Amino acid sequence: MTGVIAALLVYLLAFPAWAWFGSARVDATPTGQRPGFQPGITLLMTGSDSRVGLTTAEKSSYGGGGEGTGRTDTIMLLHVPLVGAPALVSIPRDSYVTIPGHGKNKINAAYAFGGPKLLAQTIEQNTGVRIDGYVGLGFDGFVSIIDALGGIPMCLDAPMKDKDAHVDLPAGCQTLGGAEALGYVRMRKADPRGDIGRIERQREMVGATVSKAVSPMTVINPVRWISLNNAVRGALSRGTDTGPLDALALLYGAAVVGAGGGHTFSVPAADTNYHTPAGDAVRWDDAKATVVFQALRTGNTTDLGQFDKKN
Repeated sequence: MTGVIAALLVYLLAFPAWAWFGSARVDATPTGQRPGFQPGITLLMTGSDSRVGLTTAEKSSYGGGGEGTGRTDTIMLLHVPLVGAPALVSIPRDSYVTIPGHGKNKINAAYAFGGPKLLAQTIEQNTGVRIDGYVGLGFDGFVSIIDALGGIPMCLDAPMKDKDAHVDLPAGCQTLGGAEALGYVRMRKADPRGDIGRIERQREMVGATVSKAVSPMTVINPVRWISLNNAVRGALSRGTDTGPLDALALLYGAAVVGAGGGHTFSVPAADTNYHTPAGDAVRWDDAKATVVFQALRTGNTTDLGQFDKKN
């Protein structure tokens, strides 16, 4: 019996550990004056549209930016508090903020200018929230994880077609493969709500993906379990100071959100068509955003229910 338990623990823990510690490392630690240590754990999560490493066929299928654009279609903060439920907070990529050393611009430009390091610094200086760890995912990584899980079930209220996002889906419930899921979370121009609609789908996909990844049907299927961990190992990049405790926070927080718990919303906006020298942008609602960031700074999310699924 002891041997069976030991083998089970190895099966459950060894593969995720192998995937996590084998993932790529990037420098995502902000420079300059940083907020002090804060209760709870806040992780910065990004999805990049870089096509570096993709085959010609994959580039054609996925679309997106060029080899060196390094833009971020997805910017999220996953906060695991001391008090209250985990929160998954989307930051609209067109948020108009001050980027250290670059003046005012859309927050997406911070990643283009200086990668995750400058993006994390920009978020810290505009929110006062300390970034404890970083996890990034590119096009190919996203697709490989979805495919390793055998696709993700999604229900569409209406058909979805967007040439730029390379997506053409009928209405109704269906299972999306990796390339289809990528188009689903990238589609923006054909959405009347633009980026706001897209980030809702991004959070929906994060929750559905994690829910399936930690489901008993995934864990007890050795082919799927090993394939998933192998995909995660090759897909993720993590900050050089993002350690095992951050990994546990990521797993726990995402699992809670994936099960329909916790808080999921975007940084409250006062104007989603704010005219700026950088083009139309998103201007945060300062009063409401202050409430959100204060909750993350203090590690107490009990007041965040008012923002759930509101954008």
